[in-house]
Amino acid sequence: MTAPLTPPPPPNEGPPYRGGPVPPPAGAHASGAAAGSPYESHGEQDGPGMLTEVRQAVVTALAVTLSGALLGVLWWKLAPSVPLVGTVVDGRWFVYLKDSEGEQAIAVDGTFTLLALAFGALSAVVLFLLRRRGGVPLVAALGVGGLLGSLLAWRLGVWLGPTEDVIAHAQDVGEGVTFTAPLRLGAKGALLAWSLAGLVVHLGLTGLFGPRDPEPDPWPAPAPPGGAGGMGG
Repeated sequence: MTAPLTPPPPPNEGPPYRGGPVPPPAGAHASGAAAGSPYESHGEQDGPGMLTEVRQAVVTALAVTLSGALLGVLWWKLAPSVPLVGTVVDGRWFVYLKDSEGEQAIAVDGTFTLLALAFGALSAVVLFLLRRRGGVPLVAALGVGGLLGSLLAWRLGVWLGPTEDVIAHAQDVGEGVTFTAPLRLGAKGALLAWSLAGLVVHLGLTGLFGPRDPEPDPWPAPAPPGGAGGMGG
């Protein structure tokens, strides 16, 4: 009498599991740090972390703000002079514009606005070249730094210019003598020119030359013939 024969394993049944990582099925795409690795890498970030981005944003805002000192000096140097004249009436001093139809006061505001627009465009270009990946914190730092830099430039230009006490200035130079009015920014909206120009230019540069995300593969690779498992004997 003979013993019953052991039936062969099914064709698609692989070798028994003996511990260790389970190999991926044939035809599957490798993912993770290296192709063919049994494990996927999780928690890996693209680019700097949030803390690094915030630190870079603070440095950017500080640098942009400090560059407003240069804007203030240029405004003080390039802005046209507004001539004033002092006179005495009944023992009281009065100051008036020498040229009542002149446009020097408007030109003072225009000079500040044009300089602020140029500084905004330049700061956006420099930021894009240094940090091409951009990010919301850096863009916010550019806008905040532009506003603070404009405020610094405005106050510095006023401080460097002639004294704001026009009556005392008229008394010093004498009655009927022309003197220069202090720097004044009549259009306070010019303080936003730096920030607006910086954001628009940075947005345009990012849209034209910024990094692009890789496009997904619309056609997955076909699985090799023979099935996912090994052939039985």
